[in-house]
Amino acid sequence: MTESDEDKADALFHALADRTRRDIMRRVLTGEQSVSALAAKYDMSFAAVQKHVAVLERAGLITKRRIGREALASGDVEAVRSVGAMLTEIEEVWRGRIARMDELFHTEEITDTSTEEN
Repeated sequence: MTESDEDKADALFHALADRTRRDIMRRVLTGEQSVSALAAKYDMSFAAVQKHVAVLERAGLITKRRIGREALASGDVEAVRSVGAMLTEIEEVWRGRIARMDELFHTEEITDTSTEEN
């Protein structure tokens, strides 16, 4: 991964590290929603919800557009898929490490068993 890719991954995972932002993502992935409608769902100020939306937008997870005075937010499915792909890549690395550890343990067991027999 390039430095730019690593920065993008950091921004994505930072944005998704917060429970409220994950909930906002679930809502906007089902369809475009106004930021004011989103704010009505939470026990926090409109400005606080706007900040959460801004973090998601900077990470590329949502896009916003304006219609008059209303800001509408939509989830970017491709960005969410990229997060999934990153997690799958990490999982594959760990599965490979676990498989190698299993092989080492199995080899060691065979060696220990044959040593005990002698």
